[in-house]
Amino acid sequence: MTEPATTQASGVTFPVGWAEDYDLYDPSYLADPFSVWRQMRQECPVARTSRRGGGWMLSRHDDITAAALDTGTFSSRAGEVTGPVPEPGRELRLPPVTSDPPGHGADRKLLLPMFTRTAVTRFEDLARETAARLIDGFGDREVVDAASEFARDIPVVVTSRMLGLPRADEVSFHRWTVQMLKDGAEDYRARAAAVSQIRDYFTRLIGDPETAVTPGILSYLRDRRAEDPSLTDERIVGMSFLMLIAGIDTTWSVLGSALWHLAAHPADRAALIRDPALVPAAVEEFLRVYSPVTIGRVVTREVTVGGRTMCPGERVILPWGAANHDPGAFPEPDRFILGRERNRHLAFGVGIHRCLGAYLAQMELRVSLGEWLARIPDFELAAPAAVTWTGGNTRGPASLPLRIRRA
Repeated sequence: MTEPATTQASGVTFPVGWAEDYDLYDPSYLADPFSVWRQMRQECPVARTSRRGGGWMLSRHDDITAAALDTGTFSSRAGEVTGPVPEPGRELRLPPVTSDPPGHGADRKLLLPMFTRTAVTRFEDLARETAARLIDGFGDREVVDAASEFARDIPVVVTSRMLGLPRADEVSFHRWTVQMLKDGAEDYRARAAAVSQIRDYFTRLIGDPETAVTPGILSYLRDRRAEDPSLTDERIVGMSFLMLIAGIDTTWSVLGSALWHLAAHPADRAALIRDPALVPAAVEEFLRVYSPVTIGRVVTREVTVGGRTMCPGERVILPWGAANHDPGAFPEPDRFILGRERNRHLAFGVGIHRCLGAYLAQMELRVSLGEWLARIPDFELAAPAAVTWTGGNTRGPASLPLRIRRA
């Protein structure tokens, strides 16, 4: 095991008034949420805001876990972390993520066979070939943006092939995902436009029996529709929509964060190059340290958490990363420890909504990092100040200029 390295925590001071007016797009939070979560746990474990649609944010592992497990009090019907909380029945329905019991079980069971450990191994070669092709595309350039030129494209390709969608549409998937989850987090019109385009796209594919799709999740759902009257076009559209955005954004965020870490911490990079068998363990620690997802829940009845009373209809956000940096759950939580012995992280959530695509994401990360390190063992941050981070539902490098040293 290598000497553990710290995260990018820089001692950012707790923003003034954060406990009563937090902002997920505050520059200090985007740059270093770890320090903010640490101070929240010490001074104000449950923060509130009236900004961007309002809501509450939890910071302790036990509180976050309890809320995730209490599906009766904290509904999953709207997972957004900013913007107005939609009225019941007007949500963007993305089953099974936005499904509450009892409907959730049926939605998840329908998709589960496509995401088992065995099922996702069929896409390992595709992930490896895509990573190699992207690296070949760097040519002899000394500096590349590993976020936009590598991390973002691998899950786009793998997810679209899993769905059975036309390869020519991959550019659109990338654009829609960025527009909805990145631009749309602060520009609600941009988000609405992206949602409309994605829904129209899947509605067209599903509704027209003459539209050809290759074998995949979409054709599987279309075939099942004939024998399951509850599997409406709207339900299939929602599931397909979810697979597209959830399968892309989260994975590229962790992959970019891992490359940021390895560029900034050469000892960890050297350990993985020396012993590639450590990559799977490193992936789990990257997932813990750089958990990208913050998910929203909607309160269904009055409840008190951390001494703060929440009312029905209010938003509560659960940053999985905050739970994974709680010293009550992980020793030395702000340190990246390669080979951490007990690593039951919450990067994929917990409870009935634990990420269906966990095995897929782990595979993509393991294969992509392995291919990068085998082909590009020596690299560093080209301009540390130029690295920018996305916010909202997912956090990861928006821009990651890396300098490649070739032998």
